[in-house]
Amino acid sequence: MGKTVVLIGTLDTKGPEIAYLRDRLQSHGLSTIVIDSGILGEPLDIVPDIAHEQSATYAGSDLESIRKAGSRGKAVEMMQASLSNLVLELYQNGKVDASVSMGGAEGAVMGASAMMVLPVGIPKVLVSPIASGHHYFGPLVGTRDMMVVHSVVDILGLNPIACSIFDNVAGALYGMVAKGSGLVSPKGNHVAITMLGNTTTAIMSAKNRLEAAGYEAVIFHSNGVGGPAMEELASQDQFIGVIDFTTNEVYDPLVGGIHDGGPDRLEVIGRLGLPQIIVPGCIDFSVWSTGTVPNALSDRPMYDHNPEYVLVRASSDEMAELGRIFARKLNPAKGSVKIAIPIKGLSIPNVPDGVFWDPDADARFLGELKQNLRTDIPIELYDCHVNDPLFGEAVADLFTQLIQSQPS
Repeated sequence: MGKTVVLIGTLDTKGPEIAYLRDRLQSHGLSTIVIDSGILGEPLDIVPDIAHEQSATYAGSDLESIRKAGSRGKAVEMMQASLSNLVLELYQNGKVDASVSMGGAEGAVMGASAMMVLPVGIPKVLVSPIASGHHYFGPLVGTRDMMVVHSVVDILGLNPIACSIFDNVAGALYGMVAKGSGLVSPKGNHVAITMLGNTTTAIMSAKNRLEAAGYEAVIFHSNGVGGPAMEELASQDQFIGVIDFTTNEVYDPLVGGIHDGGPDRLEVIGRLGLPQIIVPGCIDFSVWSTGTVPNALSDRPMYDHNPEYVLVRASSDEMAELGRIFARKLNPAKGSVKIAIPIKGLSIPNVPDGVFWDPDADARFLGELKQNLRTDIPIELYDCHVNDPLFGEAVADLFTQLIQSQPS
């Protein structure tokens, strides 16, 4: 047998299907480890390599305690934690080259959560009927490079449709294990940059400018997942520094927008001590799925970004609050920090005669930032719009100067 694929499934309901996929993987020359994530019943038509009595014990509990958790949700949460610890231990012991999970709602969430402990570059495939429609993909993907396959039919039975999908999943896993690539060690010149459509033009110029100076830009989409993913990879020593150009993920949590970067956003890089350039790109709006803007924000200026998303202007008071938040998050930074602010607008609609144009509100952000920021963190003002190519180049130059001023 060759490299090892870990299969995760609730074998009391998905035993025959997991067994079929296991056999297909083995027919490709892959070794397998089957983990039973089922909570209630016993495995159907399969003998797991790691039984649920064992897989339930990796988070300080046991199967009987999980069964008596008091609610289905609590039981799933407890098993999730245990499975995550189990898969991480297997990986650390060199026993995971790829992983796959099949399940409905609870089974998919448990399997996905366990696979999220694996680093970027390790193949991860989730097969589920809930990988479709209006379901949220956060619980299925997180910040990892998860391949999500819609099972089309429910995972109950080895019918021709299901088997075709399972066969393709096995083939995909074989291809990824045989021909794929794990996360390579950085070359020492990678720079992380955050971007949205509202800052793409500037970032393209910044990327070219950095490359001319000998640096390679790695771009993250600042959509509530991209920023935290960037920070996670920075924690794994992937970058020499960060240009956090598009920091909108700090604002959405204030009003409930969907680009929520979480409570640690804008703090991780500082804790790591990495040099960083901060730009308040796109902090002047929150992002909502079309038709979901709450009544409390319905009187605000809005901008139709595309048929799926609408942008809602931040209020003057919120811009002031953001100035204080930015200062609070950046003040503890252990590494060098510089802030670059374009004074002619922070997003595409934020231009004279544009729907988001409100220079007084933007000035309140700057005023509160100056008042509360550490005195040794410089703020550079630029007579540019945030999406101006010249501004992108200026920020790239500022980063290059910052890096070159670091002690060797």
